[in-house]
Amino acid sequence: MLRTGNPYDAVRMPLTLVHAAADSSAPDVVVGMLAEILDGPVICHPGVWYYALVPPGACTTWRAAEAVVRGPGAWLGIPRPDRTEPTPVLPYWAVPVEQAGKLCDPAAVAELLRVGRARLEGVAP
Repeated sequence: MLRTGNPYDAVRMPLTLVHAAADSSAPDVVVGMLAEILDGPVICHPGVWYYALVPPGACTTWRAAEAVVRGPGAWLGIPRPDRTEPTPVLPYWAVPVEQAGKLCDPAAVAELLRVGRARLEGVAP
């Protein structure tokens, strides 16, 4: 467990919205979409959430109702650096850390969630 707020905040994204945005629940498809669109580290807590790591301070301006940002004072379960393959219950890196300081763009995270919500509601994204 590590505290959020510095050097990153974390956007907790519902699994259903991420899978809807990817138009798939196949791990390789979802991971490919997350890597391409978010271009930063993402943790998967199987069966429940994805966490996109975003720059600190994102929680102060976050306005997307589909997800919650964990900022200063919150805790996040971080997988071991080598846990990059899907597991049934343990958190893993869906998109591993490529370099220190490289994080997901909060606007890209919000857009991904908007597309997921639109697909779940049957509206063209």
